Amino acid sequence: MSRLDRRKMMFLGTAVITGIALRLDAKGKEPKEVKIVKFSDDGQREEEVSMPVMAKTDSEWRKQLSPGSFEVTRHAATERAFSGEYWDNHDAGLYRCICCATALFSSATKFDSGTGWPSFWEPIAKENVHESGDYSFNQSRTAVSCHLCEAHLGHVFNDGPKPTGLRYCMNSLALRFVKPTAHS
Repeated sequence: MSRLDRRKMMFLGTAVITGIALRLDAKGKEPKEVKIVKFSDDGQREEEVSMPVMAKTDSEWRKQLSPGSFEVTRHAATERAFSGEYWDNHDAGLYRCICCATALFSSATKFDSGTGWPSFWEPIAKENVHESGDYSFNQSRTAVSCHLCEAHLGHVFNDGPKPTGLRYCMNSLALRFVKPTAHS
C-alpha cells in the first residue's frame, strides 16, 4: 500500500470514528429520538418533528439557567407556592420550556387552581410532555417533564376542571412565557 493510500485510509477511519462519536450520547449510546410538535409564538401549530433528546452536562445547564431554574428542572425541586412569576399571570400567550423552548402550555388552558402554581387543564400538545411515576416523599404522583430535554416541570393531578379533569401544576421556574407577536 502506498503512503498516499495509507493516509487516505487513516483519514477515512478518523472521519468514520468522529462521525460515530458525534452521533453518540455521553454514555456511548445513540441518542434517543422523540417526537414533538412545534408552535409559533402565536400558538399556531406548525409541524411534528423527530429530534434527539437534548443532553447537556450539569455545568452547561448551570451556565444557561438561574440557580432556581436549574434545581427545579434538573433536580426536580419545587418552588414555594405563590412565589413564582406565572402563578397569577392572566396574559394571553404561550408557556415554553425554560431549558429548550419547546412549547408546553397555552394560556387558553390556564386556570386559577388556588394552589399558588401555574395550572393548566392540558398541555398544548401531548407529544411535548412526558409523564412518569414519582414516588418521592412516600407519595405516588405523576411527574411531568419536557419531552425534548427531560426538564422537570411539575406534576399532574386528577382534580382539575372540565373538560379534562386534570390539573397540570407547573413550576414557574421551569417555564418561559411568550406573548403573541403583534401583527400589523
